[in-house]
Amino acid sequence: MKLRVLFFSVLRDITGCSEIEWTCAGTTAADLLEEIYARWPALRAWDSSLLLAIDCTYVKRDAALHEGCEVALMPPVQGG
Repeated sequence: MKLRVLFFSVLRDITGCSEIEWTCAGTTAADLLEEIYARWPALRAWDSSLLLAIDCTYVKRDAALHEGCEVALMPPVQGG
């Protein structure tokens, strides 16, 4: 299924892009993460602290993906 993936902050720096169109073979956010880690292995270092959102709603990794959804990957929010 085709979806849109958004990268924020340091994740954007690692991937070199703020968003991509992605064809995902899996059906959950966890499946998508594994595919993305295969392309950008350095992102795996952020795995335990990543925030995920599907269509502007924060989700857990077992959340189902759907055709055309927008998935946002964000590092932890920091104040300052």
